[in-house]
This record gives sequence, structure tokens and C-alpha cells, in this order.
Amino acid sequence: MQRLPVVRSLLRRRDFRALYSTRLVGQFGDGFFQAALASFVLFSPEREPNATAIAVAFGILLLPYSLIGPFAGVFLDRWLRRNILVRANLLKALLTIPVMAAVLAGEDSVILGVSVLAVLGVGRFILAGLSASLPHVVKGKELIYANALTPTSGTIAFVIGATTGLGIRQVFGGGDAGSVALLMFAIGTFISASFIARTFAVHALGPTHQIKHSLVDSLRGVTGELVSGVRTLGSHADAARALALVAINRISFGVVTAGALLLLRNTFHQSSNANAALADFAILSGFAATAALLAAIVTPWVTRKIGIPRWSSLTVAQASVGMLVFAFGATLQSFPLLLVTAFSLGFAGQAVKVCSDTVIQRKIPDESLGRIFSLFDMSVNVALVSGIILVALLAPVSGVAPILYTAVGIGLVTASLWYWRAGSNNPA
Repeated sequence: MQRLPVVRSLLRRRDFRALYSTRLVGQFGDGFFQAALASFVLFSPEREPNATAIAVAFGILLLPYSLIGPFAGVFLDRWLRRNILVRANLLKALLTIPVMAAVLAGEDSVILGVSVLAVLGVGRFILAGLSASLPHVVKGKELIYANALTPTSGTIAFVIGATTGLGIRQVFGGGDAGSVALLMFAIGTFISASFIARTFAVHALGPTHQIKHSLVDSLRGVTGELVSGVRTLGSHADAARALALVAINRISFGVVTAGALLLLRNTFHQSSNANAALADFAILSGFAATAALLAAIVTPWVTRKIGIPRWSSLTVAQASVGMLVFAFGATLQSFPLLLVTAFSLGFAGQAVKVCSDTVIQRKIPDESLGRIFSLFDMSVNVALVSGIILVALLAPVSGVAPILYTAVGIGLVTASLWYWRAGSNNPA
């Protein structure tokens, strides 16, 4: 198995280990953070979410940053990324304090929403910085292995953090006090990630051609450079198609996320039995994370055999089958069928993300990578919320909407065929 020696080679590199550790520790803390929020907002017996409430919550958390994300990408190409990782992780820890105060006061309000938005916004800025930094610590054919290993491991670290956090929450008595304890643990991990990032040499992570302007000059240049980033993406059709496929797949993930939340809270369990719904949702997340790990293991090997476009197309095609299974699972109220769907979409999501990251990193010049990955992040978030909005508009509060789920599955088949044909003409 060639990938095992490659992974060992990656782990022998000091800068790769540091970047990898920064991601793992930070996303482990993100798991604590989001477990605290989920238990406080979505899985509290006093708060019974419907599809509209879920859509509004995700919209508040994701869309505002999505609109300013490309502007953040410009700064990833102007500022030293090592310093960004150090300072942004410290800022994320600082911004968690108001969230903790709101939870402690039992405030499910605009103040909590704005505070959470700030933390998650900084977090996504950090993830974009990590992706843009990766080509500076990994070169050549090893890049696809690094793209398979790092985001997937980060997702697994997130799930482990969330699962561990739910256990810790119970140790502290559950309820809002347990959520506050999780947020305190999250602050510790964010500070730790900042200290790990400090081990890099100042210029180790780029950008290679840093634009040395004052903050005012940088702000003035944001709009022009954003347009330049869009043009850069437009002139690289293979990178644009890769981004589009991830976004299309993410719509289905949003549909399943909202649908599963409604099914577990309002159909599979009594609405008052929030803990059972939360436990089932954690199991679903675990299945998706396991599938993502498997996708990360096999994707580098398979893409060497059949190419990135074909593998991406095949994984999206099997995700369409997963959506059909979800339709049956919702109708039959079968939790095992939901697990099959979580595995299917988790596998497709990670495989397509690994492939698309690699295409973008290979095709886009380094001086534009920060902007492109922020545009990528924007597209993914808008697509995710779009899927959730579909459920809010078309699904009943029970979450049982087989026609909607089937239609999304058909959309995935169409996207798979389109990408296969385009990739046959332009292999990545």
C-alpha cells in the first residue's frame, strides 16, 4: 500500500506535523464548542426546533461570514499566514467568552447569535488559512495524500471532540452548566492551537509574494483583488467545476442535516426526549465521520488509477443512492437506513472535497489561493444553507418528505453525469 509510506513521509516533516497539529487541536476544540451549542439550542427540551428555526439558525451562523469570506481571503494573500494562525486562534478563544456568558445566563437571543457568528467566522478564516498554507509544507504528488489526511483527520477530531464533549457535559451535570464547561474546554484548545502555530518560522507558510501595504491600502484593494480572484477561477474551468461539484453535493448534506434533525426530534422520539435525539444524532455524525476517514484512505489510491474526475463522479453517484435510502428511512421511520445515508454522504463529501482541494491547489497560482479558498468556503456555506432552506420550505415539521429527498437524489445523479462528461474531455 503506497499511501502508508507516503503518510509516514509526511509525518516526518516538522512543518507538516505542526500545521497538522494546529488543525487537529483547533478542530477538536470546535467539536467542544459546537456540542455545547447543539445541546443548548437544538437539543434542549425547552426549545423545540422546526424546519424554519433550523434554517434561520444555520443562516445566521453561516451566511453573514459567507458574504465577507472572499474579503478575508484577500488578507490571507496579503498577511503572513503563520501570524494569522497564531492570532486568529487567540481571537477565537477571546470571542468564546461572550458565548459562555450568554449560555450561563440562559440567553437564547440575538446576543448569542452574534457571538457565535464571530467565533465560527474566525474559525472558518483559520481553516481557509490552513488550506492555503498546505502547499508550503507539502510538494508534488504527496499533495493529494496531504489533502486526504488533513481535512479528514480534522473532521474526525471535530467529531471526537463533540462526542467527548457530550460525555463531559454529563459529568458536569448536563444542562446549561455542562455547556459552559464545554466552552471552557474549547477556549483551552484554541489557545493551544495558537501556541503550536507559533513554532513556524515567520515566512514558512507564505504568501510567497506578500503584498506589503498598510491596512488602509489593503482594505482599498479588497474589491479589486476579489474581482481578480473571481477572474482567476473563471480562467481555470477545471477548478471552477471542482468547486461547483462540492457545492452541489453540499446542498444534499444540508437537506439531510435539517431532515435528520426534524426526524430525530419530532418523529423518531418524543419532542421532550431531547437527550435520546441528541444521542442518535451523535451516532449519525459518527457514521459520517467514519465514512469520511475511509474516503480519505482510498481516494489518493483510486485517483491514481482512474483520475480525479471519474472518482468524484462515482462518489457523487453513490451519494444519490444514499438520498433515496434517506427517503425510505424517513417514510419507514428506520434509524438504520438513516445511518446508511450518513455513511454514503459522508464518504462522498470527503472524497469530493479531497479531489477538489487538490485540483484547486494544482491549478491556481499561490498568490490567489487564499481568495479562491475563501470563495470555496462561501460557496459551500451558501449551498449548505440552501439545502436547509429547501427542507424549511418543502418539508413538514415531522421531517418526512420522501419526494424532496428523491428529487435531491436525482439532482446528484445529474451532477455526477455532468462532471463525468466534463472530466472525460479535460482530465485533472
